[in-house]
Amino acid sequence: QVQLVESGGGSVQAGGSARLSCAASGYSEDSYCMGWFREAPGKEREWVAVMATNGDPEYADSVKGRFTTSHDNAKNILHLQMDSLNVYDTAKYYCAARAVSGRYCSNFWKWWNYWGQGTQVTVSS
Repeated sequence: QVQLVESGGGSVQAGGSARLSCAASGYSEDSYCMGWFREAPGKEREWVAVMATNGDPEYADSVKGRFTTSHDNAKNILHLQMDSLNVYDTAKYYCAARAVSGRYCSNFWKWWNYWGQGTQVTVSS
């Protein structure tokens, strides 16, 4: 059984930074996708960053240049470093995963089949 457990988040001032982590367990495949999504009140879940564990990350335009995701293969933890935060980054952030045979990872949230419980990030001006 795949489990994803997020940590980090909280409240931060605009212009500040925050770091999220997602610990994954239960995978038996060699290759899988992991990603970050977020959901603000009244809005649809949107992608933030996705990557295959043996590939390079891709970022949504709204976070490109400010957010960085990385995967610690030894510990099987996905990190999301968020810098230059603004109020529009306020949302509940979710970690997601899906086993794959290649390096393609969709940025459409319904493609993903494993989700963490989510962690709130609130940015105040």
